[in-house]
Amino acid sequence: MWTYDDPRAALGDVLRLSRAMTYKAAVADLPLGGGKGVIMIPPHVRLSRERRHAALLDFADTVEAVDGAYITAEDVGTSSRDMTVIGERTSHVAGLARSRGGSGDPSSFTALGIESAIRASCERAFGTDSLRARSVCVIGTGHVGSRVAKRCARAGAKLLLADVDAAKRPLAEQLGARWTTPERALEAEVDVLAPCALGGVLSEETVPRLRCRVIAGAANNQLSDDGVADLLATRGILWAPDFVANAGGIINIAEELGGGYDAAVARRRVRGIADTLRQVFQDSDSSGATPLTAAMELARRRLAAAKD
Repeated sequence: MWTYDDPRAALGDVLRLSRAMTYKAAVADLPLGGGKGVIMIPPHVRLSRERRHAALLDFADTVEAVDGAYITAEDVGTSSRDMTVIGERTSHVAGLARSRGGSGDPSSFTALGIESAIRASCERAFGTDSLRARSVCVIGTGHVGSRVAKRCARAGAKLLLADVDAAKRPLAEQLGARWTTPERALEAEVDVLAPCALGGVLSEETVPRLRCRVIAGAANNQLSDDGVADLLATRGILWAPDFVANAGGIINIAEELGGGYDAAVARRRVRGIADTLRQVFQDSDSSGATPLTAAMELARRRLAAAKD
């Protein structure tokens, strides 16, 4: 659920997101095809509680109309409470509150996956997956980003945090981290940059200004276009493809949909993101391609195998 200037922007966003979800599910080797939905809020409109409830029910009716071809779940702008509202009109919803038989907020699983991705990327770039004394900049300290920051802090990393909402600054004080703006954070001299807000932050304009060695974060569609992957490679910056790194949430959802949900099993599978990234990096080195190309090829192979 997000504010878009016009329907074309919303359509473009949902197509990019659904493409990424397809690759994400395939690379994670899940029995899911990948799909996405958006609820467009017009500019300068603040939804009342009643209108928000009605919008969620309208969306639920749309999900129900495709009769299980698409299963929705929580993402930016929504919560497990919103999934409960959607569940009033359709059974094709995941990530319901645990009290209602679901697995709850998937943010903790996404954050676990990002930590695993950061460790695997550091192992590749620095020869060790230890985060002790490693400098990490987390941009976006929402549901996922705040959990990524806490995980990195527990692992001994030196943190720099940034968010457009200055009210989130107390988290930096709580973790003994430095605080800056998202604009300055992109140019921070750190070992690891972790974009955990909205996409498109890596572009022809921003990449030349980067001063990090590794990028691994939770944001979807981090590259403004696929060609940016080549710019990152040219600069010697190791990028963990976003749809590989941030698959923790959908891996958890897949475990929930399989019946007999076990959080410990879900966590073990989410940690497997590190092994997937190691394969992607190895394929990248072997073929001379970027990690993006290697990850997309892995996804395509698995999609092709699923068709056979």
